[in-house]
Amino acid sequence: MTDTFDIFLVAPPGLEGTLAEEAREAGFSAVNAVPGGVEIRGDWPEVWRANLVLRGPARVLVRVAAFRAMHLAQLDKRSRKVDWAGLLRADLPVKVEATCKRSKIYHAKAAVQRVSRAINETLGCPISNEAEIVVKVRIDDDHCTISLDTTGEALHKRGHKPAVGKAPMRENLAALFLRQCGFDGTEPVVDPMCGSGTFPIEAAEIASGLYPGRSRGFAFEGLAGFDPGAFAAMKARAKVVTPKARFYGYDRDAGAVKNATENAERTGVGAFCQFARQAVSDLEPPEGPPGLVIVNPPYGERIGNRKLLFSVYGALGKTLLDRFSGWRVGLVTSDGGLAKATGLPWLPTEPPVAHGGLKVTLWRTGPLA
Repeated sequence: MTDTFDIFLVAPPGLEGTLAEEAREAGFSAVNAVPGGVEIRGDWPEVWRANLVLRGPARVLVRVAAFRAMHLAQLDKRSRKVDWAGLLRADLPVKVEATCKRSKIYHAKAAVQRVSRAINETLGCPISNEAEIVVKVRIDDDHCTISLDTTGEALHKRGHKPAVGKAPMRENLAALFLRQCGFDGTEPVVDPMCGSGTFPIEAAEIASGLYPGRSRGFAFEGLAGFDPGAFAAMKARAKVVTPKARFYGYDRDAGAVKNATENAERTGVGAFCQFARQAVSDLEPPEGPPGLVIVNPPYGERIGNRKLLFSVYGALGKTLLDRFSGWRVGLVTSDGGLAKATGLPWLPTEPPVAHGGLKVTLWRTGPLA
């Protein structure tokens, strides 16, 4: 249990730097942003903690071996030298996945067969395509990296929010966008087109100090060194507080408002969130100090007609400029023309982020005049 590993936090491409900032703030060691994610170092409890407390990653991988492999016999021999008994349980099935790029071993299926056989013959555990424990083999330029997926189902699935709308914002993306907007849990958040409530709920969870992984299971619970008592104690260390700020979501769709309200209750933040059916033109700032307006409006690529959306974005911009003095705005869209149609004073944008087959950009303002 004293071994330390290279741990890889898979990030939404384009948000590696923001995730690195979160990992540093949470006290992880040797944090380094690289394309596709963030590298950290740590032991098994740090692997558990990364899954439990970080809001931004899609999953957490542990690198268990790295070596050159020029042909399948070499891959077979070297993958047998991995301490599988120290990592996996002989009684639980395992699935092997492989990718091959620019390598003499170019057949991913053959790589899967060799590593699967090595694990099965050295440890005796069954191999199954339905297994929850996944070993990932990456062969790139004849260099083989073997990792364990310690997460299981992707981390944006927090385990307490079944009701989603037509084009849901993933929770880990929402958390990273909130961070990019400077949200730290101390100010109110308003989402004028809230859908299933992801932004206000995520903001309320951050403000409450709730661990994002508290309600779900993880693949690491089926690995060899897992200590249920130590993990339960880790979960119990969450410093949960009653937030001073409140979190608001509005939508024209009554079904979305109902879903958002139920999702907030299930998540345990219903007391700090308020959802109501309302048009954008009726939006008013809540009483108290200014905070953040963050919105993921329709883009026209999936929902709505682009020409009609110009007036929607224009109305949103006008309402915010007229009534939300002192508030900052964050707007997520795949369409820069629509963002500009708001007339809001946008800051320079960060690179676009992949989201559900589209490239979306977070547009941000400073405090509105």
